[in-house]
Amino acid sequence: MGLVRVSTKKQETERQYDALDPICVRVFEEKVSGKLSVDLRPGLQAAIGYLREGDMLTVQEVDRLGRNLLEGLIALNDLFERGIAVKVLEGIASGEHTERSFVLDMALALAEDRRRDIVRKTRNGLEAARKRGRVGGRPRVIDDDKRAAILARRDKGESIREIASGVGVSVGAVHGALSEHSTLEAVEQEA
Repeated sequence: MGLVRVSTKKQETERQYDALDPICVRVFEEKVSGKLSVDLRPGLQAAIGYLREGDMLTVQEVDRLGRNLLEGLIALNDLFERGIAVKVLEGIASGEHTERSFVLDMALALAEDRRRDIVRKTRNGLEAARKRGRVGGRPRVIDDDKRAAILARRDKGESIREIASGVGVSVGAVHGALSEHSTLEAVEQEA
């Protein structure tokens, strides 16, 4: 059996499938962060539930099992205690494993460290961009005209869903515009 994991829905899984499909009977997939606990990872849970003693779980790299040392070790211990082997195709821990080893533990620790490094670099990059006046993220959906229409419709007593449908934006965008307006009104009243 194989496990394919990426952290977000936008990330591609083809490279992992290319490595696993030729050698695995079945491949489980998940698009969630590898730092989450095992019980919050549906693909890993499905694979663990499907595997039986004597089976082997294959991953392209050990960080597909997890980028959290503790959670990765919990998953490995559970598999090994049930007589399930783990095969890693690439990286320092490449090979077949039937029990924990220093190399596996080290590979998981390095995966967690890489994740921490990515988070730190992303945070630093966003902070540097903010200092230069650039703000990342998705472009705003609500312009001044839409905001005025949302506020006018709310004053008429329309529900958030009716407003969203009428203005052509999501319910979340309407909620955000109304919350932002309430916050601005509160600040103006205090001043």
